[in-house]
Amino acid sequence: MNKAFRQGQILKLVSHQQIHTQEEIAQKLAKLGVPATQVTLSRDIRELGLAKTAQGYQRLAAPTPAGPTLATILSEYLLDIRDAQHLLVLKTPPGHASTLAAALDRAAWPELAGTIAGDDTVLAIAPDLTQARKLKRRLLRPA
Repeated sequence: MNKAFRQGQILKLVSHQQIHTQEEIAQKLAKLGVPATQVTLSRDIRELGLAKTAQGYQRLAAPTPAGPTLATILSEYLLDIRDAQHLLVLKTPPGHASTLAAALDRAAWPELAGTIAGDDTVLAIAPDLTQARKLKRRLLRPA
């Protein structure tokens, strides 16, 4: 496993559950098939800006992306939404799909499993049809 993937899994773990020790992190990573030594975890925790709190490890200061908000990006670049079962095909002007996809990924909405961007098209993937419908409604009225 590469470092970025391992660190991504650590962030996912500590953001969704209370984890109080590096040993817990190591055990949960091992269950995901991601081996990590204590030295590696210490370095990852430091690089990720995690701190041990009474509620477990938490990210103290997540990086704040500069630039327009998701609502602004949606209002300026989202031209059309086409349904394809649990997938939504989002149309943008040429050259703006990656901007929209990155903003959606950063939003970390539970209805959105992930995105794939081309030049003027974003494939937004929902876990199921119900979540896709929720996602479409949310995209049409961002706030």
